[in-house]
Amino acid sequence: MSESSNNCRISRNRTIRLSAEELNYYKKRLIKLTKPTDVENIINKTINQDVFEAIGYLPPSFVDLAFVDPPYNLSKKFNTTTFKEMGHEAYEKWLELWIPKIRRLLKPHASIYICGDWRSSSAIFNVAKKYFKIHNRITFEREKGRGSKRNWKNCSEDIWFCSLSNDYYFNADAVKVKRRVIAPYRDETGNPKDWEECVDGNYRITYASNIWTDITIPFWSMPENTEHPTQKPEKLLAKIILANTKPNDVVFDPFLGSGTTSVVAKKLGRRFVGIEVDEYYCCLAEKRLEMAEKDKSIQGYSDGVFWDRNLFNEQARKRTKKDTNTDLFNDIK
Repeated sequence: MSESSNNCRISRNRTIRLSAEELNYYKKRLIKLTKPTDVENIINKTINQDVFEAIGYLPPSFVDLAFVDPPYNLSKKFNTTTFKEMGHEAYEKWLELWIPKIRRLLKPHASIYICGDWRSSSAIFNVAKKYFKIHNRITFEREKGRGSKRNWKNCSEDIWFCSLSNDYYFNADAVKVKRRVIAPYRDETGNPKDWEECVDGNYRITYASNIWTDITIPFWSMPENTEHPTQKPEKLLAKIILANTKPNDVVFDPFLGSGTTSVVAKKLGRRFVGIEVDEYYCCLAEKRLEMAEKDKSIQGYSDGVFWDRNLFNEQARKRTKKDTNTDLFNDIK
């Protein structure tokens, strides 16, 4: 690769990182809990602490939505910490250590989403059904990673949608999807039926299902990308937060990672509380929260609807044919 092409690649790498100075700056914003606390002391904060230690100090019944993305049952290194794969029964016992404790934090109408992969999903179901009402299992396409010559490529993950009771908030109209119409159907008069005919294509706005194929996993040229190995996309969190909360509601994430849940909650006008044991990831979350004050955009979400993967990109290209700088649109998913 030539020097000029290498420089071009480097310039398009938008991965969010921290300098030593930034690390020192942002870690001053982090908090640790040493005794039971009130909501006012933790709201819109990042708690840098082991979840097993911090969760007992949190106040009861303050959470409207909990998004939980725990370590899956596989060996994985997260910066300074490592999670070791264990047997199925042992993983269920590990889940039992903290899932019941989250129940205490939820408001009566609250919802909780718990993430897993094929190794951990059944264990999550077995534990979650003891403490919550399970309403659905979302499967999203995680189109990233290498294939396998001796197995099917693993490119899906599950998210279990639960609540404390059958009295929970859900706004289906807030999470509609804009899809391309491949074979448009017309009524007897020749008019489009349930779709819109546009100069640049035919599209339908429809209700979201529990199969999500429009999610792009963050990578190096996306402005939300960080160095966290299992970062969830902002678009994924936006769907869940818009569906299950109202403005100013409280969103809680006990395994915050690099802060996606808190960042999206802030962008959408919700309050948030996050717990993360790793200081570097906590500081990444704080930097992203600061960035969100200037940029509240969420890739793939525009005009109140979620676009199919790459569809918004194509629309942007068609509307800006005279614009020679297309890097922005290459990264919109």
